[in-house]
Amino acid sequence: MLRVASLLDEAGFAALETWGGATIDACLRFLAENPFDRLRSLKEAAPKTPQMMLLRGRNIVQYTAFPEDVVDAFVRCSKEAGCDIFRIFDALNDPDNVRPAVAAVLRAGGHVRGEICYTLSPVHTVERFLEFGEQLAEMGSHSLALKDMSGILAPGICSALVKGLTERTGLPVAVHSHDTAGLALATYYAAADAGAASVDISLPPLANGCAQPDLTRMMTVMENHPRCPETIDPELIARIEEKVQEIYGELKPYMDTANEKTDSRVLKSQIPGGMLSNFRYQLKELGMADKMDEVVNEISVVREALGWIPLVTPTSQIVGTQAMLNVKFGRWERLAPAAVDIALGKYGRTPGPIDDNVRAMSEKQDGAMPKKVEEAAEGGRMEELRKEVSAKGLPATEECCVLYAMFPDQTKAWYSGEAKAAEPPVAPAPSGDNVRTFRLSVAGKTAEATVEELA
Repeated sequence: MLRVASLLDEAGFAALETWGGATIDACLRFLAENPFDRLRSLKEAAPKTPQMMLLRGRNIVQYTAFPEDVVDAFVRCSKEAGCDIFRIFDALNDPDNVRPAVAAVLRAGGHVRGEICYTLSPVHTVERFLEFGEQLAEMGSHSLALKDMSGILAPGICSALVKGLTERTGLPVAVHSHDTAGLALATYYAAADAGAASVDISLPPLANGCAQPDLTRMMTVMENHPRCPETIDPELIARIEEKVQEIYGELKPYMDTANEKTDSRVLKSQIPGGMLSNFRYQLKELGMADKMDEVVNEISVVREALGWIPLVTPTSQIVGTQAMLNVKFGRWERLAPAAVDIALGKYGRTPGPIDDNVRAMSEKQDGAMPKKVEEAAEGGRMEELRKEVSAKGLPATEECCVLYAMFPDQTKAWYSGEAKAAEPPVAPAPSGDNVRTFRLSVAGKTAEATVEELA
């Protein structure tokens, strides 16, 4: 990232997304890095362009709700380390889950980009999305965004939403999509026509498919359009893409080329781009690689039973896990604990009703009545965290405390100097029968595979 950051800083982008979401987990779990140090380094390398992150509302960058003082501390630390724009969302589009994070960013002096998770279901309508946008505006959001994590937002619907949000709130509206189904470029063009303030793009070859559309294609599509960005320097972009191509070559052993392809089947399954790339790997690890289509079909069944929840972190992982369990053991024979929590209201208000049978099984399995998400995150915890990290010989700083609250084992390992980065892939070497093999060692686990197997 540092190899291209200074060049990206000269390109004239509205923002660079450099942090948040799963990157913080990856820093601690696999790279032996302090994620706040990563943010500081990137801000130093690209000081002119606002830095942006994805923040999961009350969940911060994790899967469960945290007390408001922990959310406050995390946002303060992030702002001080260099984050300028906070893309705040909730998987259920529940305003109560978003409100504490919005307030925290406003107190810290950051920019709130309120995200509306787009999905398709019998209970999701244009009017419902517009109403949620109005709620985000009332909280104090500086701008709004349509977060199309699955790449299923059609151009006509995008146009209606952008115009509606702009008229009702008066705020700038961004559009974030993935090219998983091949719709994103057309949707972005419609967004430009409708008056969107910006769209999120990626750089090839780390673009398209599960990722955002690539910049070069976007600029080509926008040629002769009155809103074509005039600040983008094609020669500079070509230099950046050349460097990204080099990096892509180095990272290829970690990649699955299937993630670079479009697949219209996602219009039915609505699997987000990030989830799809992980899903293939997880099914293979479970010995269920041949069950991909069955699991994808089951996702729709699970999603309806859990109140038509949008598929975005953490609900996408929860629905995906339950779908795998349904295929492997029989429908609803085993309930994932997180699916039980969704059914019992512990993640907030679901868009639609929970299936009666699933709710009854969840209550029986949990042994408790539904519990509101506010109760799960009530009170304060920072003082307790300071005492806990001090007792373990760790610094009682806000940074250490908030990381420890989310990733206790990994944070302890990093601060104690015990963390070790995953080993990079070993270069391929010819084997005795002249078949090239790769020996991969990641997080202490080693495996060998031929080129054909990797492909």
